[in-house]
Amino acid sequence: MAVILFMFVLSVVSHNLVHMMPPTLALAFNSEGDKLALLDLKHKLTKGVPNALPSWNNSLHLCEWQGVTCGHRHMRVSVLHLENKIWGGTLGPSLGNLTFLTTLILSNINLYGEIPTQIGRLKRLQVLDLSHNNLNGHIPIQLTNCSKLEVIKLVENKLTGEVPSWFGIGSMTRLNNLLLSANDLVGTIPPSLGNLSSLQNISLARNHLVGSIPRVLGRLSNLKKLNLGLNTLSGVVPDSLYNLSNIQTLALVANKLSGTFPSKLQLAFPHLRRFLVGGNQFNGTFPSSIFNITGLERFDISSNGFSGPIPLTLGSLNKLQLFHIGYNSFGSGRARDLDFLSSLTNCTQLRTLILDGNGFGGVVPGLIGNFSTYLTTLSMGLNRISGIIPEEIGQLIGLIDFTMEDNYLERTIPDSIGRLKNLVRLGLQENKLSGNIPSAIGNLTILSELYLHSNSFVGGIPLSLKYFTRMQRFSVSTNNLNGYIPNQTFGNLEGLVELDLSYNSFTGSIPSEFGNLKHLSGLYLQGNKFSGEIPEQLGACSGLTKLVLQSNFFRGTIPSFLGFLGSLELLDLSNNNFSSTIPVELQKLSYLNTLNFSFNHLYGEVPTGGVFNNVTAISLIGNKDLCGGIPQLKLPACSKLPSKKHKWSYRKKLILIIAIVVGVGLVTSTLFISIYLFRKRPKTPSTSWSPRNKYAKVSYGDLHKATNGFSSSNLVGSGGFGSVYSGSLLPFKTPVAVKVLNLETVGASKSFEAECKALGRIMHRNLLNILTCCSSIDYNGKDFKAIVFEFMPNGSLESLLHGNSRNLSVNLDLVVNIALDVANALDYLHNGSEQAVVHCDIKPSNVLLDDDIVAHLGDFGLARLLHVATGHSSRDEVSSFAIRGTVGYVPPEYGTGCGVSTKGDIYSYGILVLEMLTGRRPIDAVFGEGLSLHKFCQMAIPEGIIEIADSRLLVSTVEGGRRVMERKIRECLVGLAGIGVGCSAELAVERMNIKDVVLELHSIKQRLYH
Repeated sequence: MAVILFMFVLSVVSHNLVHMMPPTLALAFNSEGDKLALLDLKHKLTKGVPNALPSWNNSLHLCEWQGVTCGHRHMRVSVLHLENKIWGGTLGPSLGNLTFLTTLILSNINLYGEIPTQIGRLKRLQVLDLSHNNLNGHIPIQLTNCSKLEVIKLVENKLTGEVPSWFGIGSMTRLNNLLLSANDLVGTIPPSLGNLSSLQNISLARNHLVGSIPRVLGRLSNLKKLNLGLNTLSGVVPDSLYNLSNIQTLALVANKLSGTFPSKLQLAFPHLRRFLVGGNQFNGTFPSSIFNITGLERFDISSNGFSGPIPLTLGSLNKLQLFHIGYNSFGSGRARDLDFLSSLTNCTQLRTLILDGNGFGGVVPGLIGNFSTYLTTLSMGLNRISGIIPEEIGQLIGLIDFTMEDNYLERTIPDSIGRLKNLVRLGLQENKLSGNIPSAIGNLTILSELYLHSNSFVGGIPLSLKYFTRMQRFSVSTNNLNGYIPNQTFGNLEGLVELDLSYNSFTGSIPSEFGNLKHLSGLYLQGNKFSGEIPEQLGACSGLTKLVLQSNFFRGTIPSFLGFLGSLELLDLSNNNFSSTIPVELQKLSYLNTLNFSFNHLYGEVPTGGVFNNVTAISLIGNKDLCGGIPQLKLPACSKLPSKKHKWSYRKKLILIIAIVVGVGLVTSTLFISIYLFRKRPKTPSTSWSPRNKYAKVSYGDLHKATNGFSSSNLVGSGGFGSVYSGSLLPFKTPVAVKVLNLETVGASKSFEAECKALGRIMHRNLLNILTCCSSIDYNGKDFKAIVFEFMPNGSLESLLHGNSRNLSVNLDLVVNIALDVANALDYLHNGSEQAVVHCDIKPSNVLLDDDIVAHLGDFGLARLLHVATGHSSRDEVSSFAIRGTVGYVPPEYGTGCGVSTKGDIYSYGILVLEMLTGRRPIDAVFGEGLSLHKFCQMAIPEGIIEIADSRLLVSTVEGGRRVMERKIRECLVGLAGIGVGCSAELAVERMNIKDVVLELHSIKQRLYH
């Protein structure tokens, strides 16, 4: 008893002594343990990273350290908040010594290893956020000691094991947010979660969960968000879930769930905003009672087995934005199937209406023109819709995407289609449309995709096609079109990626202006009546991957320039009248995997290299005078003596061989003499190099002269891999920019050829155009490598935004156009061919502006090189240089060791859009302590958008003497902010698709000028 009394008195005295001490001494007495714990934590987090957390190295008290907050009473560490730092390290056991912690946020700092069990000592902890890292192992059971936990956020790690059943057993009575999505969790959803009565948000999406949804989740009366998407859950949705009357978001997408939904869904979920159950096995009739859920914003039941009619009472959903019922079994194929469209015209917020892949019959009613002008997507393909396209379609001036493919539409396309000037994609293929392609379609000047194939159109290609300067994909195959291809029609479509004129009756030769199509990837002319020779101008289409000319009347030789189209994968010249040998240059095409020269009049020896070494990849039948080749072709051996038929050809070859031998002898003699006479002289510059020799050759001397000796006055940029100089070069009519690589930088030399090849294969109006490459030696005998680009006279977006631009000023119209240009460039990089390209360093200094203020995506920041994402093809190479990009623009997942992806580019693009919107860099001093550019803008949407926007964007834009009202400016700013925030979401899976970005930007432009 005496001992107990003594200890009590001692504790009281100690407590009083602390409070009687001077403040500085008391502070040190209380926090020394916290300081040691933090320093140990820093050592493990930032090992090998100099100058990380500089405030932790000086004499400031720990309560003033970066990311550290102390409680006022005990002066102990209560909040530790560090995020978006690319360090890499582990969490040590010393973390458990910070026993006064209430908030621990260590997100996106490249943590790896396991969560230490000592975390269970943090009994005051309320918020635990370790998301967007690379943590593995199981979630430690010691967390059950943290009885005050309200938020557990472990999103996007590599955690394994099952979702712990002990979450709902014991002391976690305050837990309201349980976010475990994007991990490697397995097993079933534990029923014990139903005991956590305070839960408001559960996210277990993107794991490997199986089994059914536990019935006991129906006890969670406070639950507002339930996201179980992208797992392999099965069974029916338990009836008990319909007791969750506070649910606002129910997301069950992409599972194997089945069953039906109750007919009175509004009674179960009166506050529902997002009902997302697409990609399952649900069936039954349409949940018609949703018309009573007036707050519904997004409704997606696509890719299920629903059937029956759609109710006529949907007009009360005045907040509805997305209505996606595609790929079900709705409709009966009869006349009244589309009557429900009348009620949807009352949904004034509707932006996306998707009815694809059902059995809707009847005709499209004229009242379709009554939809809101905010409707941007109308998709009704793969149904049984008949009749005509109504004239009223022209009233939907906000449409960006209009598709009705694979139906029974007939007669002509109405001229009113020409009023849809914001249309980017038009898909009317596989119908019964007839007549001429209307000239009014030429009014759709921003159209990028036009699909009219598999109809019954007649006549020729309309001359108005030349106004489609943004066209990327054009298909009119399998119609009854005829005549010559008009001159100056396709020559203006420099952004064209795919052109399909196959299976018509076109005549004449291939227009030489096809050589202007620098970005063309696929050219399909088969099944026509084309004649003449393949024009040499086609050799300028260096991005061609597929060239199909079969079943025409082409003649002459197979041109050797085809062997320099380094991207070519498919070449089909079968069923024509070609008469020549096979060019040996074709065997150098490393990507060529299908070649068909059958049924021509070819002769001579078949090459044996490249594609010719794979008997399954080539077809040469119907050419009786071919010989040689690999044994599997079973062709006769080539005769050493000339045949009568080709006697003169062999004589010419013999003369040529003799001339070559004599020439080689002379050159060899000259070479020996030169070595003897000049052997003591220093090296002289060698000739230039360019990938596959398809660019103009320039020497070191040419570039030295063009840039005034690489003068500092010509310097326009520099970075880790080298410097960029402006100059004037004789082979090119316009000024050039010369990127000189610093070969002392690790990886620069090895990356040179890969970058030249990559840049040489991608061509687009919004990408910086490579002119040539040079690999030589300088005047001092040292290696020299450079790449020559087009020069951009209006500088970079960086200089425009941050005050160094001489010629331009920022305004809303310019910002929207630049955002659209960069989005188009990314769409091409990510989707323009089978081989996606990931840029990895999208930022303002890499966006350059030409004379017409068109934006071009390049890499003039020069700290990072282009990264080519080659998918799974074993023949491709993946660059490993500098994949992380620039601080502030790097996506969170790159810091956790994830590989580069197109979603990473989308994140960087989102940050770039927000920087244009606010005029603030992502590393602005205002951001920190949990506030990022993304969150800064997200919190301002929509009411605070004017306050955060760059003041230069608030000046009214003038169009045709008419001032754009402030309301429109506000709407456009909100739209831009939505794109930026949507693209820069933390989770890669939640980021916008680049095609949706393009559509949304076109919609913003439409609102700005109409």
